[in-house]
Amino acid sequence: MSWGDDKTEFLVVLNDEEQYSIWPSYKAVPAGWRVEGKRGLKAECLAYIDETWTDMRPLSLRKIMERDAAAGGSND
Repeated sequence: MSWGDDKTEFLVVLNDEEQYSIWPSYKAVPAGWRVEGKRGLKAECLAYIDETWTDMRPLSLRKIMERDAAAGGSND
C-alpha cells in the first residue's frame, strides 16, 4: 500500500481550521486532524472534498470576517 497505489483506501480528514485533506487508512491519523465521514479510493475522497469544502478560508479567518461584518465593516 502507498499513496500512489490505486487500491489504497483513504480517509477524509479535517483539522480545527476546517481544512480538508486525505490520509491513508492504514496509517494513524496525525494529531490535530480527525476523520470526517468519508472512506474510499483516493479519487472518491477527493471528489467528496471538492463537493463539501466550498469555502477555502480557514475557520479563524471566517470568524474574524463575520465579526467585522457584524460590527459594520472592516478596519481598513
